[in-house]
Amino acid sequence: MNLPIIRYVLGYVLKIQALFLLLPCITAFIYQEQEGFFYLATALLCVVIGHLMSFKKPQQQVFYLKEGCVATALSWIILSISGGLPFWLSGEIPLFTDAMFETVSGFTTTGASILNDVEIISKSSLLWRSFTNWIGGMGVLVFLLTIIPLSGGSHMNLMRAESPGPSVGKLVPKIKSTARILYLIYLGLTFLEFILLVAGGMPVFDAIAASFSTAGTGGFGIKNSSMGDYSPYLQWVVTIFMLLFGVNFNAYYLILFHNVKKALHMEEVRWYFSIVGISILIIFFNLLQTVSSAFEALTQSAFQVASIITTTGFSTVDFSQWAESSKVILVLLMFIGGCAGSTSGGIKVSRLVILFKTVVKELNSYIHPKSIVKLKMDGKQVEHEVVRSVNVYFITFMIIFVFSVLLVSLEGADLITSFTAVAATLNNVGPGLELVGPTQNFGHFTLFTKWVLIFDMLAGRLELFPLLILFHSSVWKDSFHSGWRSKKAK
Repeated sequence: MNLPIIRYVLGYVLKIQALFLLLPCITAFIYQEQEGFFYLATALLCVVIGHLMSFKKPQQQVFYLKEGCVATALSWIILSISGGLPFWLSGEIPLFTDAMFETVSGFTTTGASILNDVEIISKSSLLWRSFTNWIGGMGVLVFLLTIIPLSGGSHMNLMRAESPGPSVGKLVPKIKSTARILYLIYLGLTFLEFILLVAGGMPVFDAIAASFSTAGTGGFGIKNSSMGDYSPYLQWVVTIFMLLFGVNFNAYYLILFHNVKKALHMEEVRWYFSIVGISILIIFFNLLQTVSSAFEALTQSAFQVASIITTTGFSTVDFSQWAESSKVILVLLMFIGGCAGSTSGGIKVSRLVILFKTVVKELNSYIHPKSIVKLKMDGKQVEHEVVRSVNVYFITFMIIFVFSVLLVSLEGADLITSFTAVAATLNNVGPGLELVGPTQNFGHFTLFTKWVLIFDMLAGRLELFPLLILFHSSVWKDSFHSGWRSKKAK
């Protein structure tokens, strides 16, 4: 394994993190908050360590998928540790485990919190929490691809390791250009939401934080009521943009470059909006029995469906008090998630479509054994390798999910709490039901349970395998032997 290039990438990640940490520093300066000192100190530490790690350029700049996965997993761990230091050092989150939980939740765009009262923490920390959602939404390594000079297929291996979905392709011939296009779309949508929120009367600070959290589909709110205190107009703006950020960004690229027809015919996007529409309709009719007007029922149902399927995690009401059928739908939406190539978590619509079509194909083979049926999406044949990877992903996901529920249940919480706590973290949703519902938090769990859920959040955001590869012994054996041979040759 090419350890020097991994060290080089991690050094760049730390330097970029230092740049990100300047935002809470500026916020602290504006609001005259002493917490800015801890963000500045952490930024300087990141600069020093990052410079030492990336000062010497590796001779061999090509690395493969294995190195891409290891670099991605370690980058997110380093981001979480350095991002959580200001919380811990300032005393706003006294326990290191809690600071890690909050920061991992932010970067993985989960939005689960251990804080009982978010409104008492500083403005700089509130904005940093929301900004971690925005950073994690598109991925810091996708950002680095626009500036880091690498050779061969290394850019694709980094992008493939970090980007959500069963397959990653190029929008244009160069991966660097693809990464830039993705970030420009991301920035454009974020800015548009900010303008619409401010136009609707939301304070500028609130609008910045809400735009960051919506864009990253992270759901960190700056109020204890999440989005419940804002007007119906503002809730509808957030609802629409949550749904937009749950769409495959390839669709926006096609729309921008005058191929609207092809974008509208993307099968995954059509399934995504069909699921959203049906879910809103069912919950709407359930809510008609309990709320004062049809508009209120539509607003609440649309907001929560958008929030859960895109794994944003904002809330306007305590949906744990809704009818059982509505809660079941929301739990199912946690697992479905948004589209591949979006900022959403979950299993992804495209994977579930492929799984559904695989089952149908298998049934047809029983009825017509000699028939040859090709599995297709968007009119193109789905390669066997993609089908195999989807099947392996789903099996691995379920193994991790079941094992995590078992570990969390050792704490003695009820089944619904244990089940939805893991569902909410592994799918990067945020709120669950019962003790982890929208009006509750994750602070009551033991340290052991919090670390289990931290692992789940990272595994869910990194699509499982980049994190799991760190626990594969052969990766480190190969690294040790290659390093030993290199020293011996010298």
